[in-house]
Amino acid sequence: MKAAAKPPSAALTSFVVGSRYMPVYIALLLLVIVASIWAPATVSVVSLRAIAPYGAVLGITALGQMLVIMTGGIDLSVPGTMSLAAVIMVGVGEGSNEQIAIAIATAIAAAATVGLVNGILIGGLKLNPLIVTLAVGLIVVGVVSRYGTKFPVQSPVPIGLSDWTSTRILGASPVLWVGVALTFVLIVGLRYTAVGRRFQAVGANPVASHVVGVRVNVHQILVYVLAGVFYAIAGVALAGLIRTPGVSVGSQYLLGPIAAVVIGGASLTGGLASPLSTFAAAFFLTGLNQMLRTMGLPTALQFVVFGLVIIGGMLVSGDRIVRAVEQLIRERRRPDRTQTPTLPRSTRGRAWKEEGM
Repeated sequence: MKAAAKPPSAALTSFVVGSRYMPVYIALLLLVIVASIWAPATVSVVSLRAIAPYGAVLGITALGQMLVIMTGGIDLSVPGTMSLAAVIMVGVGEGSNEQIAIAIATAIAAAATVGLVNGILIGGLKLNPLIVTLAVGLIVVGVVSRYGTKFPVQSPVPIGLSDWTSTRILGASPVLWVGVALTFVLIVGLRYTAVGRRFQAVGANPVASHVVGVRVNVHQILVYVLAGVFYAIAGVALAGLIRTPGVSVGSQYLLGPIAAVVIGGASLTGGLASPLSTFAAAFFLTGLNQMLRTMGLPTALQFVVFGLVIIGGMLVSGDRIVRAVEQLIRERRRPDRTQTPTLPRSTRGRAWKEEGM
């Protein structure tokens, strides 16, 4: 009788799941090594302090995109939503510190409304997320362009906001600490709360979740609303860093967040993702961009490098890593069928007698 196969240990399961997130940390290490050799100014203290808030902005945006991708969707309305939040800080803020709180609340509410529209069309009406978010994003860009004509070009955000983004807390911009705090909140929420575990279950298998009574469409709607809030926070921070944001300030954040989520090891089919790895991937992309600028590469070549990096991220994506590790473990556990099993000494005589009977 064949012995029953032993179930995988908890440590082995954790290793298989965690292996999907290793490439981003390896990429960060390689980036530091290459930059130290070819562009040492990139890893100087001054340079790191300069790029940290922009890396955090990309990281916050990528966290919102990560939540959407965990449900098996995608959000292409990010640039318009971020631009909307940034321009609201100019229009509603009116350059007055007394209006900062109202402007931030308005920006978050407007971005959440955009997310709500996306969520209803995708989660409620079951429309294609790629097409819906692209269309909604175009509508938002048109609204932002129209709204931007209401005040003079190059109008500044309230001075209090720009001063806050330029201050230093423990040697770094407060924008960085906001990104770190949001990452920590998502880590705790997804791993240690019932709502977070239910959300991951919905993303991994919406059909099974619906069977057990989970309202899948409500989760899908709420995730786009929450993602819109993340985009608004990033847009407000970006407006403070730039000080005079234009109507297209968020245009560069279309593919960057998606690339950060992919490089961070998220499953593109939904369910699994790591906020920490996603945030780290955002800093990898920001550091790579800074290194290419320091090396003096032409803009065209920078686009080529970024495209190659995204393709590389897809080739070593989390799903592929997990499949490779699982295959390797199966090969190591599989018995060698070419060897003939040897009977114990105590049973050899009994076997010979049975054969002679």
